[in-house]
Amino acid sequence: MKDKSSDKLYIQLFSIHGLVRGKNLELGRDADTGGQVKYVVDLAKALGEHPDVKQVDLFTRLIDDKRVSPDYREQTEVIGDNARIVRVKCGGTRYMRKELLWPYLDEFVDQVIQISKKEGRLPDVVHGHYADGGYVSRQISRMLGLPLIFTGHSLGKTKSRSLAGEGMGMEEMDKKFNILRRIKAEENVLKQAHMVVTSTKDEIERQYSLYSNSSGVNFNVIPPGIDLNGFYPFYYDQDDNFTKSEELLQARHKMTHELSRFLSNPGKPMILAICRPDSKKNIQGLVTAYGRHKELQALANLAIFAGIRKEIDNMDDNESNVLTELLLLMDKYDLYGKMAIPKKHDPNYEVPELYRMAAGSKGVFVNSAFNEPFGLTMIEAAASGVPIVGPDDGGPVEIVKNCKNGLVVDTRDPDNIAKAIRDILIDDDKWSSYSNNGIQGVRKHYSWESHAKSLVAGYKKAIKTMKKSGNDIKKSPASRFGSIQKLFISDIDNTLTGDDKALRKLTRIINTNRESFGFGVASGRSLELIREIVEAENLPRPDVIISSVGTEIHYGQDFDNLQFDEGWAAHISYQWKPEMIREVLAELDFLEPQEDEAQKAFKLSYLMDYNEDHIALIHQKLTEAKLRYSLIYSHGAFLDMIPQRASKGRALDYLGKKWDIPQSRILVAGDSGNDEEMLQGKRPAIVVGNYSDELAGLKGNRQVYFAKANYAAGVIEGMKEYGFIEDPG
Repeated sequence: MKDKSSDKLYIQLFSIHGLVRGKNLELGRDADTGGQVKYVVDLAKALGEHPDVKQVDLFTRLIDDKRVSPDYREQTEVIGDNARIVRVKCGGTRYMRKELLWPYLDEFVDQVIQISKKEGRLPDVVHGHYADGGYVSRQISRMLGLPLIFTGHSLGKTKSRSLAGEGMGMEEMDKKFNILRRIKAEENVLKQAHMVVTSTKDEIERQYSLYSNSSGVNFNVIPPGIDLNGFYPFYYDQDDNFTKSEELLQARHKMTHELSRFLSNPGKPMILAICRPDSKKNIQGLVTAYGRHKELQALANLAIFAGIRKEIDNMDDNESNVLTELLLLMDKYDLYGKMAIPKKHDPNYEVPELYRMAAGSKGVFVNSAFNEPFGLTMIEAAASGVPIVGPDDGGPVEIVKNCKNGLVVDTRDPDNIAKAIRDILIDDDKWSSYSNNGIQGVRKHYSWESHAKSLVAGYKKAIKTMKKSGNDIKKSPASRFGSIQKLFISDIDNTLTGDDKALRKLTRIINTNRESFGFGVASGRSLELIREIVEAENLPRPDVIISSVGTEIHYGQDFDNLQFDEGWAAHISYQWKPEMIREVLAELDFLEPQEDEAQKAFKLSYLMDYNEDHIALIHQKLTEAKLRYSLIYSHGAFLDMIPQRASKGRALDYLGKKWDIPQSRILVAGDSGNDEEMLQGKRPAIVVGNYSDELAGLKGNRQVYFAKANYAAGVIEGMKEYGFIEDPG
């Protein structure tokens, strides 16, 4: 799969929610389009330019929805040297907020694996962003034996504490934000991650420390960079030899006009704020600070760019409430002509111009959030030459420490915000020092080139550590499926077993041909019973096990180190209600539940003598109860109730799709009605000579070969008939 001739890395990044594109980013459109979107796009571009990187793919969700741009429905988008965005379908194509995507993330995992194999290359490292990206990357890491890197951006436990402080209960949090699932995913990622990337030490000490699995984690503080070409110092515009693009000239004209609509004296210094209209951003605290202090109003104008909006009534409650409060405060303090609150701004051209306009006016940039995990806008402002005021809680403390370009205060008190702004505005020497320091400090500490360099070094260390420990890709139970092109899947009882001599011959054939095909078993037995018979009969160790009538898939030849396919479990769980099925069937006295060991999460097993009327009655009762299920009856005695989406055949359909193995290259073998659904379809099938009468109806099917020989000898006969193996003699 991987290009063995090159040591250059292939990196997969994951930012799931979908509103991600290479240009004209819709920052502030909603709660899912904050600075982290620009972060992952810029990161992908920077990594793609690193000399030790062969390819970077930023995976996100494909969206085909009239409410959003058609850009988000393009499957691939090249965004730079060796870098592209790859969009994956999951949970349909309608746009939805990220909290609603959790039930579909295993589908996302399967799609990524399929795309990777189809393109003929598996990644060297996977890097998840946010909890959902962490979940996806962790699943792929476990499946393929790859190093796992994680960047949290915003953590569930921190969010839950903030929401609790606002009076929201855990039940409401979980209903609205899927907070418990998010926190569990973060705990699991921390437990497995080879490296966790943070922007500041504060993140580690005050946020990750809340997690049970945070001790012993390999945290690596690597501050993000910014585009220094886009966020250049304001004084470049004053140089007659500096050529400005037409897009930036238009952006300056548009922003100047937009601000003049609100401001009576637009030539005054600008107090600038750019952020999402989120209550935790405390924009209302900034407006209160400005409104309370007449001196500030005399010194400067206030310009707030709070996301992109149309109708406030149609926005999220949090955003709507914040914007409504801002407008009410504007009215309360009579800030008309002094305060601007435009409806929209373009992050690519207009935002950089706003920073330079603020700097050119001798203004100040303010981040008034209660806590700021990092503070990317503060770095952008600093690079442009604007002194900053920010919270003394979080990343801004480290930014100011590194750059010496402003003040951090307790933003919970509006008077603190007002005093810090005033101290900078009235002192020309202080303003100039902070402006120059910010420009130089950003170039030293916050470039994407240095970020990519540190990150690639971390990737390489994680890969080296993993290989040194013996847990590299070759050791992963499922990794073999990244290269095999065909499969042989067989039932066990009376298909493989029954003729010891023929079984020994078949075992030699399978073990000799491991490089040319994968081997698996599909059985109504539980995993525990499959292990017993494989070990007792000395069967060849399977690469994949489909157990409990197709409701479970496990990978690996070592029974003590099998890997459960969570994607399959998530797929078949749809509308599966076992307790309700059990309750309905308890009324039928002709059904006898099998022993507890036979009952599984996705399988209810009974004993029943064959009777067509009884089977019809079961269907009637369950249909009347509006329950979804599949009924499997075999050997004239065993009845299994499983999810509607589950069966041995459907499990094989899933395996083929997930690992990009055409059904025409999956050879199956069986002997009873339990196998019938698996033996039908596009797969070549073998029915051994000792088959049950239940399979007689398959005769005449061109895809099904009825062997003359019994048991394993019949399997070998069928293999030769299909040309699956060379004639073993």
